Amino acid sequence: MFSHVTLGTQNLDRARRFYEPVMDTLGISSPFELPGTLVFGSLVGAKIFIVSPFDGQPASVGNGSHIALSALNRAAVDAFHSAALAHGGTDEGAPGLRPHYHPNYYAAYVRDPDGNKLQAVCHRPIDD
Repeated sequence: MFSHVTLGTQNLDRARRFYEPVMDTLGISSPFELPGTLVFGSLVGAKIFIVSPFDGQPASVGNGSHIALSALNRAAVDAFHSAALAHGGTDEGAPGLRPHYHPNYYAAYVRDPDGNKLQAVCHRPIDD
């Protein structure tokens, strides 16, 4: 559906310390190197870029927006949340079922050190 999403950061080194372990919990790696940019996703599929804004202005967050990342199982959602909090993120919703979306919707919400909101979600009924 989309090619990529770009998130702004004020501090690329701080963002790297957050994103590398958090994305690892979901099995999301960097498909290539790009100077001054963190890249996660797949070479020919969807990607997330984390970069300082090109216009030189401070990075800012969207109110009411977030990125939802697919998790293979509920344990990965739990690991995502734990890793985010351990690496400078803040809690925006602990791991758990959100049955108001559907009966198997298991998710956690965090903010990265720059305030960008992220979610990990598993739609499966149980862990295998």
